[in-house]
Amino acid sequence: MATVRDFLDHHFLHFNSRELVAAARGYEAHLDAGGEMLVSLAGAMSTARIGRILSRMIREGKVHAISCTGANLEEDIFNLLAAREYEHVDWRSLSAADEQALLERGMNRVTDVCIPESVMRQVEDKLVAIWAKAAEEGRTELPATYLWEVLDDPTLEYHVPAEDSWMLAAKEMGIPVYTPGWEDSTLGNVFTAAVMQGKVARHDAVTAGTQQMQHLLEWYREHCGAGTSRPSVGFFQVGGGIAGDFAICAVPLWIQDLMVDLPLWGYFAQISDAVTSYGGYSGAPPNEKITWGKLAVDTPKYMIQSDATIVAPLIFGYLLGD
Repeated sequence: MATVRDFLDHHFLHFNSRELVAAARGYEAHLDAGGEMLVSLAGAMSTARIGRILSRMIREGKVHAISCTGANLEEDIFNLLAAREYEHVDWRSLSAADEQALLERGMNRVTDVCIPESVMRQVEDKLVAIWAKAAEEGRTELPATYLWEVLDDPTLEYHVPAEDSWMLAAKEMGIPVYTPGWEDSTLGNVFTAAVMQGKVARHDAVTAGTQQMQHLLEWYREHCGAGTSRPSVGFFQVGGGIAGDFAICAVPLWIQDLMVDLPLWGYFAQISDAVTSYGGYSGAPPNEKITWGKLAVDTPKYMIQSDATIVAPLIFGYLLGD
């Protein structure tokens, strides 16, 4: 039987398809040379069930850190706990009245799939108690740490195999998960409300954005290969947005603000459908990052302008030998 690698090598020869294969080969070469990889996740990749293959990438040592939006953090957990209750819809034919009906039924739509509000409340009930206890104890933790504590509950019933959860894989492998702008998420909103209601005593029970940046900086310094012959950490960006913008700033922050000479990112690839000419950072070509002190002239760089829900699984499948 032909493999994903065979198929892509044979058919993906030009334009974005060729760039996809080149990015996969570059990723593999980076790992083979002893480099590590940070993956950033934006868009609704967890609801698109990227966890089915990203979890394998993590468990096989091909991903060493994650930077993701709050939605991707929580929606991996929501899927794990309630996938059988999700509903698929023909989103192109929905009227405003149809959308109102979904709201009244407690079904929150993400393009063609609706997430039941009941799972959000299930996780909320557990998290508020965990946050409240942490605040009393004076603890401050990353958002992901508290969700891992939710998953420690042995009474939880999983609706999909545990192997399909990238959050569980990250927990098992001990890799850091950063969530810049976490307040822009369902559970970030819940946390804010809980503090305002007096259920959680302190906002700083959850690591703030600048604290997360410091944690990332310290992780990068430890893993970037400074003083060795191995390549520095690579950067694989799925989508655009804050997940990527936050994490990639670690390098110029070290060099330009802390005045510490560390290697630039050693590999860069991005999957995005953003348009460069609109001036958005998410659509900026890799070379623009040279001017910001993030990438070097000779850093392997790839930009695949396509749908990440199609491209990312193909690249991961290529790397995993599927």
